[in-house]
Amino acid sequence: MKRLAITFAALLAALPATAQDANDTTAGELIAKFAAEAGITPDAEVGKAFFLATQTGGGADTPSCSTCHTADPKAMGEARTGKPIEPMALSVNPKRFTDTAFVDKWFGRNCDSVLGRECTAAEKANVLAYYSSL
Repeated sequence: MKRLAITFAALLAALPATAQDANDTTAGELIAKFAAEAGITPDAEVGKAFFLATQTGGGADTPSCSTCHTADPKAMGEARTGKPIEPMALSVNPKRFTDTAFVDKWFGRNCDSVLGRECTAAEKANVLAYYSSL
């Protein structure tokens, strides 16, 4: 557990820390917010497993996150509509998770599509930790 906390602290320190307006944040702040809501220490490996897993039930219409985002979050994805999706990995797309409203909308739409429900705070923290670890 101590190793995870140290790894998480190092991860947060390495993330971009620029904010331009009241709606802007950093990925590290979002991870910390979701982790605090869930009462967990974010785990990138759990986030990776969630991202790659084929989901069943719940009325979902997309089998996994990687259906559109590809199994490599450093690569471009493609929505079912054919619209390109920018890489999810912060190492490739450092501004990906800096707009709180966008992140909330993104998780709301995509979790409903994949899970047939809203993602939990723990799922959000772990997935963002995974994207941040790449």
